[in-house]
Amino acid sequence: MKLIFLGPPGAGKGTLAAKAVDLVKAPHISTGNIFRAAIAAQSPLGLKVKSILDSGQLVDDETTIGLVKERLAEADVQCGYILDGFPRTIPQAEALAGFSTVDRVVNFDIPDTSVLERLGGRRTCRGCGKNFHIVFGKPKQEGICDHCGGELYTRDDDREEAIKKRLEVYREQTAPLIDYYRKKGILADVDARPAVETVVENFKKSLGL
Repeated sequence: MKLIFLGPPGAGKGTLAAKAVDLVKAPHISTGNIFRAAIAAQSPLGLKVKSILDSGQLVDDETTIGLVKERLAEADVQCGYILDGFPRTIPQAEALAGFSTVDRVVNFDIPDTSVLERLGGRRTCRGCGKNFHIVFGKPKQEGICDHCGGELYTRDDDREEAIKKRLEVYREQTAPLIDYYRKKGILADVDARPAVETVVENFKKSLGL
């Protein structure tokens, strides 16, 4: 099954994709992972991405599309995939349609207020990178990582103004994909607000699993 996961930052797409891998027997493919793999492989596109990122710029559509096309040509995705973070725009979706046929698009729906609560309460360990939450996943000792004893801190992109900016960009650039895929009759809406276990069950129902 070839799937696309849509949803704003904080919807839990990465967590859900990790669980969906076993359910649909397909690899989870995120643009971040594609970029890192291409850079590590030092392919021509990978070297181009490295130079773009090193300069502090965003990777352009043409390069991103080229990398995704390369990744979707590999053997492990011939029976399916879970795309997370691509497409982000209508032009990217139109380009994807030129080299792969998507079976289902899952829109993890969550209001901005819930995103602010989720991301604003996240605390990350400086040592091992493990995430905690001041409400939903508290560490045993406040400010200290349960796993390595490192200091917990609030990432710059988890501060309220940064979250609001990320949501603004999402609503402007990526949210139009919801209507785009709905008109194609392949969109399934899943409420991303409940606990992960409930969202997974609703996800399974949306796909008839």
